[in-house]
Amino acid sequence: MNRGGSSKLVQHNLSPMLQSDQDRDFQQREPTLYTVKGMAILDNDGNRILAKYYDKNVFPTSKEQKTFEKNLFNKTHRANAEIIMLDGLTCVYRSNVDLFFYVMGSSHENELILMSVLNCLYDSVSQILRKNVEKRAVLDSLDIVMLAMDEICDGGIILDADPSSVVQRVALRTDDIPLGEQTVAQVLQSAKEQLKWSLLK
Repeated sequence: MNRGGSSKLVQHNLSPMLQSDQDRDFQQREPTLYTVKGMAILDNDGNRILAKYYDKNVFPTSKEQKTFEKNLFNKTHRANAEIIMLDGLTCVYRSNVDLFFYVMGSSHENELILMSVLNCLYDSVSQILRKNVEKRAVLDSLDIVMLAMDEICDGGIILDADPSSVVQRVALRTDDIPLGEQTVAQVLQSAKEQLKWSLLK
C-alpha cells in the first residue's frame, strides 16, 4: 500500500517536468513585433493584384509566393470561414465582389490581431475607393492602395489598425508627391483644383 502511494507521489512530482514539445516551444518563443508575414489582394481567379511578404524565410522567391497564393485561393474561394491554417501560416481572409483580401501570420499568431489588420486593410481600401471595392477600381488606384498597405504594416510590424487615420495619412502623402512622379490623372486633378480656386477668387 505504502509502496503504491509513493509511486503515485513520484509520478505526480514528475508530471510537470514531462511537458509536451508544444508547451516548451511556447515558453521559448520570444515576444516579437513582427506579427504579419504577408498581405495579399487576389482577383476571383486567384491571380495576384497586389501582395507584400515581410519574412524572406517564408517564401523567398516570387514563384513560391505565387504557388502559395494559388493554393490559398483554391482552399478559400468557396469556403465560408474567415480563417485557415496553410503551409504553417495562419491566414485570415474576406472577399468582396471579385476580390479576396488576405493577411498571413505565423501558426502561433493571435487570429484577432491578424483580423484587425485585415479589417483595416479592407476598410481603408473601401474608403479610398469610395466603397467601390472591385478589381477595376483597385487597379485604377493601385498606387494609393499600395501606400495604404505601407501605412498599415512595415516589414511585418503593425503600424496602424485604424482605417480613418490610414486614409488620412495616405491622402497627405499623395499631396506631397513631386510633380515628376505624379500620374497624369493626379496632375489633371491638381490643375482642376487650382483653376477652380482661381475662378472663385
